[in-house]
Amino acid sequence: MKHLPNLLTLANLFCGCIAIAFILNAQPFLANFSNGEQYWVYGTQQAYLGSLFIFAAAIFDMFDGLAARALKVYSPIGKDLDSLADVVSFGVAPSMILFKMLWGTYMSQPNAMDVPMLAMTPAFLIACFGALRLARFNTTATQQKSSFIGMPIPAVGLFIATLPLLNWYNPLGLGTLLQGKWTLYAIIGILCWLMVSGIRFFKIIPASFKPAYAWPQLLLIVVTAVAIPLLHVAAIPLAFIVYILLSLVYKQP
Repeated sequence: MKHLPNLLTLANLFCGCIAIAFILNAQPFLANFSNGEQYWVYGTQQAYLGSLFIFAAAIFDMFDGLAARALKVYSPIGKDLDSLADVVSFGVAPSMILFKMLWGTYMSQPNAMDVPMLAMTPAFLIACFGALRLARFNTTATQQKSSFIGMPIPAVGLFIATLPLLNWYNPLGLGTLLQGKWTLYAIIGILCWLMVSGIRFFKIIPASFKPAYAWPQLLLIVVTAVAIPLLHVAAIPLAFIVYILLSLVYKQP
């Protein structure tokens, strides 16, 4: 049982790697049909499946911490392994999503063949700033027991994982909005800043379930639960925005 937390962390990493594999295949390709015609087939579904594996990685990431606390198993290896898994699942995999989305916006332009690869590389700033965020957390963990300094990388990864879902379902026209390159660049810049900012973000599992401590978590759950039947997949980015706003107003008792 003492190895259970590390096994769950490895499951997180495994899901992150599978997500990257699906996202890499999310691109148009020429398909030959029996009638002799050729058609462009778009790989939106692969990015969709990549998103689902990022969500699965988040579930394993949550349970490895719970298992470690329940079993009272702590080790430097487990701490480093968790960070390595997180930077892949919530840094590299989401960066690949943004890379593919930026690539899609440029490929729809008349000068698509002249667009340099460097135009898509800002997507990987998410992985870089995420790694910096994790390194800072590992060296200041004692100061972040009740809240996080800077947005935790799993929250950023999950937000980005919703973007292919928004493209797939296009609720409220959000998928269409995400087809603009400057919208994507703005999202990258804001998320990178949030990860290294000095804003304190409350933890989803509160230190105490007394109302004075747990009201932001409860409010976040209620808002998300009400939004899901109304907004469907758009409820996830709404929950992300509510999380930011509640963190700005919440003061630890």
